Amino acid sequence: MEQLKYSDVNREVLRTLSPPGRFYYFLVVLLLAGVVYGASCWAYQILTGMGVAGVNHPVMWGFYLVNFVFWVGIAHSGTLISAILFLLRARWRTPIARAAEAMTVFAVMIAGLFPFIHLGRIWIFYWILPYPNQRDLWPNFQSPLIFDMIAISTYLTVSALFWFTGLIPDLAAARDHSTGLRKKIYGFFSLGWSGTHHQWRHHGAAYLFFAALATPLVISVHSVVSWDFALSLVPGWHSTIFAPYFVAGAIHSGLAMVLTLLIPLRRIFRIENLITLRTLESIAKTIILTGLIVGYSYGVEYFMAWYSQNRVERDTFIWRAVGSYAPQFWVMVICNSVAPLAFFFKRIRTHTGLLFGVSILVNIGMWLERFVIIIGSKAHDYNPHSWGLYSPTWVEISIMLGAFCLFFFLFFLFVKFLPSVSMTEVKEGLNPPLRRKEEPHGA
Repeated sequence: MEQLKYSDVNREVLRTLSPPGRFYYFLVVLLLAGVVYGASCWAYQILTGMGVAGVNHPVMWGFYLVNFVFWVGIAHSGTLISAILFLLRARWRTPIARAAEAMTVFAVMIAGLFPFIHLGRIWIFYWILPYPNQRDLWPNFQSPLIFDMIAISTYLTVSALFWFTGLIPDLAAARDHSTGLRKKIYGFFSLGWSGTHHQWRHHGAAYLFFAALATPLVISVHSVVSWDFALSLVPGWHSTIFAPYFVAGAIHSGLAMVLTLLIPLRRIFRIENLITLRTLESIAKTIILTGLIVGYSYGVEYFMAWYSQNRVERDTFIWRAVGSYAPQFWVMVICNSVAPLAFFFKRIRTHTGLLFGVSILVNIGMWLERFVIIIGSKAHDYNPHSWGLYSPTWVEISIMLGAFCLFFFLFFLFVKFLPSVSMTEVKEGLNPPLRRKEEPHGA
């Protein structure tokens, strides 16, 4: 990539904004159909009642909260790659930062839907907003719903501003290479960017500010989500390890989703010289680290259940490994802790097909982790008389399918209408253009 020129970067990235082919339209229509199907199932649940969902005593948190935690986790890799690695000046992040930031915004939007879906009666959502009303009845500030509302809205706001700030110079470049309505739209959102020294100086300061502001959100937001569980007295949840455990798992799943999205992206748009194998290899090495942290967390959970000599806690973790949800538990362990170890081998780290396959396994494993934690503890509580099993209904599965379709639908629109690679940051890693030598006077 170092051999590219500035004009080559502009040409490669702006080429992705050209009119798409039939295959693109087919995928977009297919994903849109999935979104409409999921939305219609949600409408059916609203009209019929929460009885169509599988949630019931004792498992009152089902697929909807599993997906909420999963999508919040997916959103964390964007901030990790864009903000933290930007502050650390990691050069390999530049070609993938823009797509990771977009993934963050879309994943947070989808995660924010699931608490509303879980509520059932969506029209009284204002009860989870922390504001005084005319009846002098304030929402319960000790409720996890209040925590989630504040954390998710803050994270979405900062992530969207961070994403848009980095987009401004590239939108101006797209404006200068467009005509008609596209030129007007790009011109409106580029905010009159002309590339002066004054603008670049303020742009760099604003981007650095948002990077520094977004960095603590990586830790704080998913720590808040983990407190939804840790503040309760449910066995398997009431643990101080949940905050760092959830943060590590979130980054683990988010990095895997980055590979899942970028490997097809670089192949479809032929931008292998921008998103290089070295970049994908760096992501794989980071997944090794997060996978080892997640595996260590699994071990610490079982060690503390034994060391505490709490009979209920110990039996809960034994039941996870040998009980009714044991298949999900062992698939989770293999996908999250064993499969990433394959990245120790350079041949696997540099093979896009194997990279894509392992990333899919990690995504499956991280979704199952949320399933095992949420469902397993609720199904096997303190009172044996109230033990029960949970199985999702077709409505819950359909809504989850619609959420995945919505995520990929938004990402497909993004890569076709906005620059999916940051031209500005990629150029910073290239050799500067040589100035022409001035001719001597009188020549």
